[in-house]
Amino acid sequence: MEQVNSIWVFDSVCVLCSRGVQYTLKHEKAASIKFVAIQSDEGRLLAQSKGIDPDDPTSFLFIEDGKALEKTDAIIALSKHLKGPAQIAVILKIIPRRIRDAAYLFIARNRYRIFGKTDICIVPPVNQRERFVL
Repeated sequence: MEQVNSIWVFDSVCVLCSRGVQYTLKHEKAASIKFVAIQSDEGRLLAQSKGIDPDDPTSFLFIEDGKALEKTDAIIALSKHLKGPAQIAVILKIIPRRIRDAAYLFIARNRYRIFGKTDICIVPPVNQRERFVL
């Protein structure tokens, strides 16, 4: 396995977020991301240290080489780790951050209503469990 240098702090009860993690596992160029549930002790600490309320997160957190990214900047950085159609997210950079983040926040604030919420955390595949903190 390649060295993990990126951390994705995700909302493990959010269906959209959990499916995003599953998509990433299937489409990663290399196994270089550690996944941390925001509901875990480590996830809560990471979120709080970056000003994100772990009890009401409006963004996921993507930490790459020590730099914390949120909202659409996080999506763009994450997409660079993926192969397939998700790579197209890089073109979001041409849209001013204020506009793309406003769209992101609309979806983030309504994600449970639109996509649903689950009581069951992701069960990572056996061969990838060491990459998860749940």
